[in-house]
Amino acid sequence: MSDEWYTPATLFNQLGLRFDLDVASPIDNNGHVPADRKYTINDDGLAQPWSGRVWMNPPYSKPSPWVDKWLSHGNGIALLPMAKSRWFNHIMESDAKFILLPSNFKFESPEGKPLSLMMGSTLWALGELNIQAISQLGKVR
Repeated sequence: MSDEWYTPATLFNQLGLRFDLDVASPIDNNGHVPADRKYTINDDGLAQPWSGRVWMNPPYSKPSPWVDKWLSHGNGIALLPMAKSRWFNHIMESDAKFILLPSNFKFESPEGKPLSLMMGSTLWALGELNIQAISQLGKVR
């Protein structure tokens, strides 16, 4: 399974935010992320400095180091799967707030086709404005 699952534009329209940085952007920059700067796999977003409000839809094949760096950064929104894992326990114990996305939430393939995960999706926020933005989409926990 590929890690190239793009966030749909409708989610960004609902959030109404602009991001300073997309830390895990599609290599062809075909994504819908409203961000001033983007790191692709070629840039190695984990090795680069992060600044400002970040958007993170990390590779789901190995989200742990991305979650750790996002938590340390402390300002942004992350799209992550529900998971039985150490990284999920770590984020649950942090100051980050989250919402559960609807069960019919769909990603987009590089070709623009809808893709569904077998598990639920969550949207996490750190920073007051980011928490307010996700609260428009569901109950913040």
